[in-house]
Amino acid sequence: MNQRPRANLGRVLADLGDSLLELVAGDPAHEGEIGGIVIHDPDDEPVQPPAALVLGVGVPSAALPDLVRDAGRQGAVGLIIRAPVAMSPTLDAAVREAGLALLGLRRGATWSQLTALLRSLLAEDDIGPAEAESIGGLPSGDLFAVANAVGALLDAPVTIEDRSSRVLAFSGRQDEADSSRVETIIGRQVPERYAKTLTELGVFRELYREHRPVVVNPADLGADAVNKQRVAIAVRAGDEVLGSIWAAMDGEVTPERSAVLQDSAKLVALHMLRVRAGADVQRRLRTDLVSTALEGGVGARDALSRLGLAGTPVVVLAATLRAEHPDGLTHSPAQPAAGTGGGSGDLERVADALSMHLSASAPSSAVAVVGGIAYGLLAVVAGSEPEERAARLAEEFCERVGSRLPIVVGIGGVGDDVRGVTESRETATRVLRVLREGHAGQRVARLPDVHAQSLLLELRDLAAARGERPVGPVARLLAYDEHNDSDLTQTLEAWLDALGDVRAAAAALFIHPNTLRYRLRRLEEVSGLDIADPEQRFAAMVQLRILAPR
Repeated sequence: MNQRPRANLGRVLADLGDSLLELVAGDPAHEGEIGGIVIHDPDDEPVQPPAALVLGVGVPSAALPDLVRDAGRQGAVGLIIRAPVAMSPTLDAAVREAGLALLGLRRGATWSQLTALLRSLLAEDDIGPAEAESIGGLPSGDLFAVANAVGALLDAPVTIEDRSSRVLAFSGRQDEADSSRVETIIGRQVPERYAKTLTELGVFRELYREHRPVVVNPADLGADAVNKQRVAIAVRAGDEVLGSIWAAMDGEVTPERSAVLQDSAKLVALHMLRVRAGADVQRRLRTDLVSTALEGGVGARDALSRLGLAGTPVVVLAATLRAEHPDGLTHSPAQPAAGTGGGSGDLERVADALSMHLSASAPSSAVAVVGGIAYGLLAVVAGSEPEERAARLAEEFCERVGSRLPIVVGIGGVGDDVRGVTESRETATRVLRVLREGHAGQRVARLPDVHAQSLLLELRDLAAARGERPVGPVARLLAYDEHNDSDLTQTLEAWLDALGDVRAAAAALFIHPNTLRYRLRRLEEVSGLDIADPEQRFAAMVQLRILAPR
């Protein structure tokens, strides 16, 4: 059986050329697989694997010939820049000298969309020789090949979508549809306005209830951008709806077309199940390798080698969701509190998103959820401020995710060997604990940023293990507040945090300064604390931070 190449420029152009990419110059017929995707950054050059596909984001025309030659010297097979491209004799000569293909990203498509599509197409299969398997005469799990086959049988452009109307794969000839279909392909998602209209019309309800094709009249959608009839059929595995096939075509849905769609739905179901099973196996394998590398045991060196990180300096990133404490207790990041939103589903989404974000800059990076934390192993260039670079990537990641998920990321040090990777993980986890409990008031940090807070947490752990409790004036103050439903302890904390500034402490408590002065006199009477004595102030601050219930 002849199969399409899974990861070369010809495959990329065949699947993405209609809607996203165009060949500007050079020969795309490079043998072998693309080694990874690299975003060009003139100020911070990423680790570039052999046979890389380089994304020239924001490269000015004047700098393009030099970038082409440099990419060629590093063994890149292709360079993608924003179209249209003004060819010149100098640029043409540079492309021939470099021996790569120059591609243009069409207007309307974004770099993030292109990156997501390329990662989907070029992802390496870590679970074994899946390319030797086939379902229905097509490469197992290759939904793009399936979409093209279905599109050829129907003589119409086709998309395969999941239950959330996310585009998993699409056929060629999408430019023969209408502008709404092109918008769907570029965004890898049915636009919300169309999905809402389809829901209101009951299309999804009918689609998931029926086993026959469902026809959507473009006039019913009330949009000028939709002028081709849509014919859809649900993809099922038993009683589970996996997704759907959508064809943009005119004319009657004849019995022959209906039979093609029904048979295609069964074939697509098998491929989708293969993709899901492969993804689960791949995720488990990646988790085992990352966990072994982080633990630093006898198999750590081999795990790093299989992850493509052997002999490469690595910075470990630790990410999770910020904790909430409705019960007033502190929870370890490895065991999220109930109701904090730290479920495994959320963490898996965090890990998947972090993996895509890191791989755009370092293709050999690896991310997996281990012990309730999403750990990322980021390959870095020695001597180029690797921790600062890792922090910048983490901050960009948090900004991109926004407030939808309260993600926090701890940055470890640079590990040059197995022991160094383990130490980097310990540091990242230590930083993450501070961030997760909100002590630092930030989303990304390195150890120097939160060193004092981290030491206090470790002291609190030690005191808790020994059963230490507040004593002296602080103990008397806590007991008085508990029996009298007062807040003198809070008053003392605010005053100490403000370094004795009465007005600042009063503002923090939303009370008048005279009220604060009265409370200070009262707490001295109740507890016997002399707030003018620096030693007693320090002792009270330590007990409140380490021993008092929080």
